[in-house]
Amino acid sequence: MSDLITGQFITGQRWISNTEAELGLGIVSETDHRFVTLSFPAAGEQRIYAKNNAPLTRVQYRVGEKIKDLDGNTLLIEEIKEDKGYLSYQGLNHAGETITWGEVELDCFVQFNKPQDRLFAGQIDRIRDYKLRHQTLLEQQRLASLNTTGLIGPRVQLLPHQLYIADNVGKRFAPRVLLADEVGLGKTIEAGLIIHQQLIKGLSQRILIAVPESLTHQWLVEMLRRFNLSFTLLDEERCQALELSDDALLSDDEMLEDDPFEMPGLDDTNPFESAQLILCSLPLLTDSPKRLQQALSCDWDLLVVDEAHHLQWQPNHQCPAYDSIEQLARIARGLLLLTATPEQLGIDSHFARLRLLDPDRYYDLETFKQEQRQFQPVNQLVQQLLSSAPAAELLADAELTEQLQQMLGQNGLNLLQEDSEESRNELVNQLLDRHGTGRVLFRNTRAGVKGFSGRQLHAHPLSLSGEPSLGFADAERVQWLSQWLKQHRKEKVLIICSSAETALDLETHLNLRGGVRSAAFYEGLSLLERDRAAAYFADLEDGAQVLVCSEIGSEGRNFQFAHHLVMFDLPLNPDLIEQRIGRLDRIGQSETVQIHIPYLENSHEHTLLRWYHEGLNCFEHVCPIGQTIFEEFEEGLNEALDGNADLELLIEATRQRTELLLEELKNGRDRLLELNSCKTEIADALVKELQALDEDSSLSEYMNRAFDIFGVDHERHSEEAFVAHPSDHMHAHHFPGLPDEGITATYSRQQALSREDMQYLTWEHPMVSGVMDMVLSSDRGNTAICTIKLPPLKPGSLLIEGLFQFNCPGPRALQLPRFMPNSCTRLVADNNLKALEPIITSEHFNKLGQSIQKPVAKQLVQHARADIERIVGHLESKAESLQHSMIEESCTCIDAYYDRELSRLTALAEVNPNIREEEIQYLQILKETSVQYMQSAQLRLDAIRVAVVTD
Repeated sequence: MSDLITGQFITGQRWISNTEAELGLGIVSETDHRFVTLSFPAAGEQRIYAKNNAPLTRVQYRVGEKIKDLDGNTLLIEEIKEDKGYLSYQGLNHAGETITWGEVELDCFVQFNKPQDRLFAGQIDRIRDYKLRHQTLLEQQRLASLNTTGLIGPRVQLLPHQLYIADNVGKRFAPRVLLADEVGLGKTIEAGLIIHQQLIKGLSQRILIAVPESLTHQWLVEMLRRFNLSFTLLDEERCQALELSDDALLSDDEMLEDDPFEMPGLDDTNPFESAQLILCSLPLLTDSPKRLQQALSCDWDLLVVDEAHHLQWQPNHQCPAYDSIEQLARIARGLLLLTATPEQLGIDSHFARLRLLDPDRYYDLETFKQEQRQFQPVNQLVQQLLSSAPAAELLADAELTEQLQQMLGQNGLNLLQEDSEESRNELVNQLLDRHGTGRVLFRNTRAGVKGFSGRQLHAHPLSLSGEPSLGFADAERVQWLSQWLKQHRKEKVLIICSSAETALDLETHLNLRGGVRSAAFYEGLSLLERDRAAAYFADLEDGAQVLVCSEIGSEGRNFQFAHHLVMFDLPLNPDLIEQRIGRLDRIGQSETVQIHIPYLENSHEHTLLRWYHEGLNCFEHVCPIGQTIFEEFEEGLNEALDGNADLELLIEATRQRTELLLEELKNGRDRLLELNSCKTEIADALVKELQALDEDSSLSEYMNRAFDIFGVDHERHSEEAFVAHPSDHMHAHHFPGLPDEGITATYSRQQALSREDMQYLTWEHPMVSGVMDMVLSSDRGNTAICTIKLPPLKPGSLLIEGLFQFNCPGPRALQLPRFMPNSCTRLVADNNLKALEPIITSEHFNKLGQSIQKPVAKQLVQHARADIERIVGHLESKAESLQHSMIEESCTCIDAYYDRELSRLTALAEVNPNIREEEIQYLQILKETSVQYMQSAQLRLDAIRVAVVTD
């Protein structure tokens, strides 16, 4: 066994990380007066620690131990020498020769902290600590086997189309795709799911998100609230502050060391290197050459760009914003572009996005147009196969069968002749693989997704009596609203106004004069104040009846638990109408959305209401071409609002034009692409697995046990929620993810979706993963002793339960635990070394085992030390014999998985040029590297439970 000691940091010393034991044995590679840098060759990673609180433990082997070097050679230690903090080991090699190794030569693939050494030293833990450790090992093993890793933690609805895209893209190496779902289907959530999965799986570490300035705040909040991802928001002020603060941190000595003719600081500091996750506005990059160059000088695993359709490009000209993103796209390994539905923008604009993803593949606009025309017959063929027409009718279509045979050969005709649902699905899947942009472009439509509730418009005309005074129209609406709310006291009502000033005045009036429980939500509030207002409105028992929002203040928030929307006024922009309704009309809305619009008869607002409803029909149906129609008819609409145009003629012309454009959109739908954007069978399997996790109570049981053991106070908050906060009797200086003020949390997805002020605890929440890491990275719970009554066994005999962890240090991106199905192996033996694990289960120990007072336990251990050492040695020998077969089994799993993926991608590459060669090469490297690391896996003893049999 190795001794774990503390001391000064010297280059070449070997240390281990207390919090990341999986990194293996580290080497001190660099040190100064503040920081120490350790390299971890086993995991291929490096860490920098502050010296005064580094979570590190020094490693020193003992005389009599056998150690290995980097090449696998062994040395039996006979003598240890120390020179200024650096250790040298002298002993015999496998040939019996006396040799000396410096500690820098030692093998990095090692594990430490044997539980039997703690047991014999009297460090005996409580039974409940041991149970928590065992449960942690089992849960870690279970989670590694799931297909939904990376999708478990986000606070999102389980929508098949979103989960399918996230799963498909999130597990790729350096994904480069265009997310182009229709409005309201959640492109931001899809991007967040992909980002979260990439981070959880270690496929990405450094991410840059660039969005329009108006959306920076919304993205910052979404990433934190939904995905528990803390992005650093950079603007010009923040960049300057980081540069100045870095300059101020320089000590006097460091100032003197700099070139006396140069001022240190500003130009040497890169704000984009201040964090791993960076969020900034597009103008920060496009308006400042300095900031763009700073971003370009960094390594980015993933670049995310929202509203990408605003990046203007033509074959002979491109805007500065497009040029900036193009430069960043070249250096970033992965790229996610979020944009409006492509067919609304034209094929030129569509090509402009694709050339950002892969300029080598999409190099010429005319070539791309020709390719797209070639895919139209494939699209039509798929739609025929998906129809209800019987196979006989399809086979009688000479043109169809000829196309099918050209594309898929005789196998295609054979599948069609089978005339089963499975054979048709197989036909469609084979055609999907041949689709030009199906791998780099994802687009779902409302028509395809379904699940949306209806909308119903209620126009409330208000009569104008007498001469109107200033503000009379608002007064009429306020009076109507006050009366209407009294008639609907039990209903949650969202009210949206064009301005923050109107929203604030209206909420004050309703609250103070109308006695309505209300809250205001507008851009002038802080994040905390907005949270409180939203939470007050979301509270279904004692919360606000009414939430009054401004136009901008309501962006990015969802209130689908409410069914009534009051538009206090109307904006002169059809897209804002859809945005307003979209606060309620979302997947998950359980009832028809009731839209209420009070207006003065024969007023400007009456005219606008009629044009929106009768011309565009944008209240009761989604109108994806609203902005296009508005731009075409803007002049005529303004004239009608001023009373200088025939409104009836305008409405009729608008209606006809709207119907024409909607029909063109419908006919232009690419069903092939839509099918490729959500394969139902795969999506449903993901939903089912996540639903099973939601319904499983093991997480709440696990966390309650952890809270009790570590001394965290927790109590019921409501039916689906609890409150946890630090206590005076905590057994750890810090409990992961628990602030001093405590948290309110829930395990319920539905509760989390309606109460964004609550933490949503899942197996991937930072608090939960932090607890699991805290348990397994410490010695706590790796020893236990009890008495047990088992009549078949002789009183006074011993039973020893050994928990062995199959551990393989390696880069996180390899995701090696998924290939280790038995990462927690349990072995049990008695004094006669009889294998009893199939007969005496953990439940037997847990139910029948009785705790022993610690002084008595220590005496028992010392009295039975020889037998314990003998039994433990036997269990370790048995584990060592299992280790080889477990490594072989894991390597077989690795080969099977990667061979299957390589075969699939290689076959796809033959018919679809969007399969990049680097993807195939990367998979081959992953396979070889995974097998190489797996060869160093060890089945090591993690915990011991000793049971003394009594009568």
